[in-house]
Amino acid sequence: MSMKAPRGTMDILPENTAKWQYVEKQIKEICDAYYYHEIRTPIFEHTEVFQRGVGDSTDIVQKEMYTFEDRGGRSLTLRPEGTAAVARAFVENKLYGSPNLPEKLYYFGSMFRYERPQKGRMRQLNQFGVEAMGSEDPAIDAEVIDLAMQIYRRLGLKSLKLVINSLGDKESRKAHRDALVAHFDPYREELCSDCQSRLDKNPLRVLDCKKDRDHPAMKTAPSILDYLNEKSQAYFEQVKAYLDAMEISYTVDPNLVRGLDYYNHTAFEIMSEADGFGAITTLAGGGRYDGLITEFGGPDTPGIGFGMGLERLLMALQVENIDIPVDTKLDCFVAGFGSEKVRTETVKLVHQLRSAGIQTDTDYQHRKMKGQLKAADRLKAKFVIFLGDDELDKQLVTIKKMGTGDQKEVSVDHIVSEIKELLLEES
Repeated sequence: MSMKAPRGTMDILPENTAKWQYVEKQIKEICDAYYYHEIRTPIFEHTEVFQRGVGDSTDIVQKEMYTFEDRGGRSLTLRPEGTAAVARAFVENKLYGSPNLPEKLYYFGSMFRYERPQKGRMRQLNQFGVEAMGSEDPAIDAEVIDLAMQIYRRLGLKSLKLVINSLGDKESRKAHRDALVAHFDPYREELCSDCQSRLDKNPLRVLDCKKDRDHPAMKTAPSILDYLNEKSQAYFEQVKAYLDAMEISYTVDPNLVRGLDYYNHTAFEIMSEADGFGAITTLAGGGRYDGLITEFGGPDTPGIGFGMGLERLLMALQVENIDIPVDTKLDCFVAGFGSEKVRTETVKLVHQLRSAGIQTDTDYQHRKMKGQLKAADRLKAKFVIFLGDDELDKQLVTIKKMGTGDQKEVSVDHIVSEIKELLLEES
């Protein structure tokens, strides 16, 4: 039987994990600069968390979730996105009672969606996300957008497009919803079955439909921007003013929507405009969700966040030919040869070097000296330490600099300090 990874999943092998770690490190440094703190939630939740937090009428809940019953008869779901789980944790742990609101959180994690696998869009996807809960200041909207853009800028991406829109407050949304129903109802029978259902449950999502996007009624659909009341219009103008102040370019797209009732005001997406990226250009998407926390039994608490696919981020870096600076060189290789006593001293020396923070490896295949040197070369070792019976008797070792071939003898007692000094000269 041939055992392979399930469709829509992939192995990330060591030659690539270094790239992932570099990207994740850059993201964490940016989050630290913005004073966001990491949160880790379970990989599965009670199914109701996502039914409430993502929405019963969404494709994610209706078609894409990995849901199962545990042995206690409880319905559980592998998380398809991060916001609902963070909102549940925010309420359960009473973070809304913090004197330092907004609570500014970020997460990394695997998400699971049953959809057709595509390049950069797998059934198990890795996501980074940010949630800022507890402030209705338009400045926090701008900050969250800025943080996302900062990540892409730090990593060197240039072919980016930021698209924003306002969904307005409840009053504005209701007026727009009524206008959408009135507009699309005469065409109901011409729309796909999903959109016919959405028209009754969630008419905003009709604007998201991929099947009906070329229908003539889509081009003349009422714009949310025409239904913003004075308060909503002022909020949107303030968000744009803050983005302008930070010199962040953006395009307003009235068709950018979030279909759930608790989404309001700011919505945004960041897209790649690089040649060769593919038909699905979205890199990150987010928005304000002031009604979400009440869905989980918490107090009325405003919030905003975004999700960013890491596979798509790495894909964008590749398409724009941006090299990720990964150092694959080994600091030091200890080549021991001779008696069992030498082997014991080799193990001891490797331990001492590693304990001093020096990246070190040695031979575990019982190779002869020539084979060990070849292994050190394959590992791109900067320095090789030779230890044999003669060296042990003299309490001296030979250190070879692989780049130049230069060699020197050093006392066993001074190996660690000598290697540290040599590495310092290399940096």
